Amino acid sequence: MSFLSTIINGLSLGSVYAVIALGYTMVYGIAKMLNFAHGDIIMVGAYICFYMMGLFGLSPLIAVAISVVGCTVLGVFVERFAYKPLRGAPSLDVLITAIGVSYFLENSALLLWGADPKTFTSVVQLPALQLFDGQLIITATTLVTVITCVVIAIILTQYTKRGKMGKAMRAVSEDRGAAQLMGIDVNRTISLTFAIGSGLAAIAGVLLCSAYPTLTNMTGSMPGIKAFVAAVLGGIGSIPGAFLGGLLLGVIEMLARSYISTQFSDAIVFGVLIVVLLVKPAGLLGKPVNEKV
Repeated sequence: MSFLSTIINGLSLGSVYAVIALGYTMVYGIAKMLNFAHGDIIMVGAYICFYMMGLFGLSPLIAVAISVVGCTVLGVFVERFAYKPLRGAPSLDVLITAIGVSYFLENSALLLWGADPKTFTSVVQLPALQLFDGQLIITATTLVTVITCVVIAIILTQYTKRGKMGKAMRAVSEDRGAAQLMGIDVNRTISLTFAIGSGLAAIAGVLLCSAYPTLTNMTGSMPGIKAFVAAVLGGIGSIPGAFLGGLLLGVIEMLARSYISTQFSDAIVFGVLIVVLLVKPAGLLGKPVNEKV
């Protein structure tokens, strides 16, 4: 049962990575930039939910909804004032700006909420599921996390395939100039992409702190980095790839912790990424892009 329990815990952790990776892959797929401030928006979302439930005594669902709205607004604000002026700038300029925004959010959280770790109360208040006469226990947080991840992945996939703005996103991703000539508002499309990605970051932050209830101004940093690894592993720019990469990364990490070494689990995760990229540089579900020079 210990092996099965490890797999389930890995799927739970991987589901969080997958939700974060979906935000990364949405922004990269449409705007062709790596938003390294994404992990810090996760932290902001968790803090908003924490204070909505703690100070104002709101129900978990309302607190999560406010957190999603707050992070969505924050994502649009960051895109409008930090990234939009650099729309035609070199990639290095955008990357440096993203790192700067990340540090700004981390230190703002430090000033606003202090450096003391805070105990996050899980938003899932349901009994655990017991199987095989209690030999296997699956917490409600694990079930909600996995189900939420699957639902989000399905909705995003269908939205980008069938929705009007989803089709606009795919058009901008393929050829920004041609999309603009066809009447698509590129700036609005990119802003919507940041809004969706930031809203997903809020959900990921709440799920992450529900499973691991320690909240600090660095809460989203390492999960954000690992989720970026998951996006690359699955094929960055691909929604199914981000979903698959997140789940695989979570399972690999939990297996490494349980059967190899807790201290070297992160090294094993990054090592797997290196091996995959050597064999399939575009990621598991990514498509090679040929550029004419």
